[in-house]
Amino acid sequence: MIDRSLYNQVLSALSRQAAVALIGPRQVGKTTLALQIGAQTQSLYMDLEDPIEREKLTNPGQFLAVYENHLVILDEIHRAPGLFPILRGLIDQGRRRGKRTGRFLLLGSASFDLLRQSGETLAGRITYLDMNPFNVMEVASETEQLWIRGGFPDSFLAQDEIQSMAWRRDLIRTYLERDIPMFGPRIPAETLRRFWTMLAHSQGGLLNCSKLAASLEVSSPTINRYTDLLTDLLLLRRLMPYHSNVKKRLVKSPKIFIRDSGLLHSLLNLGNLNSLLGHPVAGFSWEGFVIENLIAMAPSGTVPGFYRTSGGAEIDLILELPGGKLWVMEIKRSLGGKPSRGFYEACEDLKPARKFLVHSGIDRYPLGEKIEALGLLELCNLLAKLH
Repeated sequence: MIDRSLYNQVLSALSRQAAVALIGPRQVGKTTLALQIGAQTQSLYMDLEDPIEREKLTNPGQFLAVYENHLVILDEIHRAPGLFPILRGLIDQGRRRGKRTGRFLLLGSASFDLLRQSGETLAGRITYLDMNPFNVMEVASETEQLWIRGGFPDSFLAQDEIQSMAWRRDLIRTYLERDIPMFGPRIPAETLRRFWTMLAHSQGGLLNCSKLAASLEVSSPTINRYTDLLTDLLLLRRLMPYHSNVKKRLVKSPKIFIRDSGLLHSLLNLGNLNSLLGHPVAGFSWEGFVIENLIAMAPSGTVPGFYRTSGGAEIDLILELPGGKLWVMEIKRSLGGKPSRGFYEACEDLKPARKFLVHSGIDRYPLGEKIEALGLLELCNLLAKLH
């Protein structure tokens, strides 16, 4: 069992709020964490993908009222959107009797659906927490394996690379054939697989809807719909450009990343380190891996982005921390890299509070111009201390 860094955050949220929504991709470990928390108190766990469990909720208000003194864990809550008004009534009734916190732990696999449905009825009664795959803080001694296999627990902990790759292929197939049709409009699985694979080949590049639409022989609005769907399922990240008041022409398109490096490598059929390092995507894969880990460890309320001008000034990752301070990062897979000229130019534009070059090693040393070179794990630790 690998301890999840989110464990204490969930406990803290339950201690101050009636409902907590734990949002993350399928198979990321939400149920395992919820059951671990439920074991510490009186709890009821219900999997709403199970028809028998859903049958118990024919009269949900009456059924759940019996468990007012329990932590009720509702897995795959998006399967029963009609529950949200019922939960609101139960929470308000409980508040009048002094039961103000720790009532419901809701687990969901699609951010947009869950946020929309719950936001309409549970405003002021719910806290949202994002659950990501394993991060480097949780598996500090296995960073390279985490990069290659990704952070989904069953992939990372598989017996060998072959088993890990097989598990990821099965997950991709499940999304294509089952989950995506459930959450969005009917899309041919083969078309969506081609789209997903094209995004993998373009890892870290700017989103070009017209080019993708021409390749797939669909319209640009269709590409936007596909992109929205994969983003809502927490499989794709659109890293937005950071806009400042500098009088320069700035790139306006987002950069696109497959969020889990293991799924990226599976889509590209890269099963081990040798095949990965020999592929043109290796540097962009490492960049996306670093970005996901840093965003996961940043304080709540941090706004991530990137900076690029038509003149070549560029920053791989900007974190606008709560309060407005900017931390900026250039990301290098090599151990002896130096910031590019474009990074220095961008820093002149933005005047960030701290500047870092993130490499794949463990050494930390100054590079001049108040820039520090350090490894991913150490920078994650610096961000964690800001919480």
